[in-house]
Amino acid sequence: MSGKERRDLILRELRETKVPVSGTRLASEFHVSRQVIVQDIAILRAAHMNILSTNRGYMLQNDAETGVTRIFKMCNTDEQTEDELRTIVYYGGVVENDFVNHKVYGRVQVDLNIRSSRDVTEFIKGIRSGKSTPLKNITSDYHYHTVSADSEETLDLIEEALKEKNYLIIKKS
Repeated sequence: MSGKERRDLILRELRETKVPVSGTRLASEFHVSRQVIVQDIAILRAAHMNILSTNRGYMLQNDAETGVTRIFKMCNTDEQTEDELRTIVYYGGVVENDFVNHKVYGRVQVDLNIRSSRDVTEFIKGIRSGKSTPLKNITSDYHYHTVSADSEETLDLIEEALKEKNYLIIKKS
């Protein structure tokens, strides 16, 4: 099988599923190394395929599915992270990413694609395992989330809930 044929099959598989597909699974399915899959994903992205890398695998993001997005500037403790994420998904939001503006490195961003309570649980389990700490810790708890939802009204509900919990940083006019 050629690389192009494999990439076409990877793309088809990503289009047909709504759950992340792990690179390990793709490597096994196509009898190649994990590194080959990483290279295939990079080639597909270069061809303007909107492929997200999550902690559970790859997903194809349809622009039509994203609805509207808003960036929220946040500040909360490690202990509040779970509640922050659960608040966003409870009101119908998807936490697309987390990023910080580091004074030396500039913008450091990770894709999250947290869209359900189960996703929150898995993310928090990974953080609590001790393998790593939240990205926000490198900027004294200040961080940003790009949140997508089906409507501006949903984003307004999320914003209000985050304000009430004092997680949202409100810019002074």
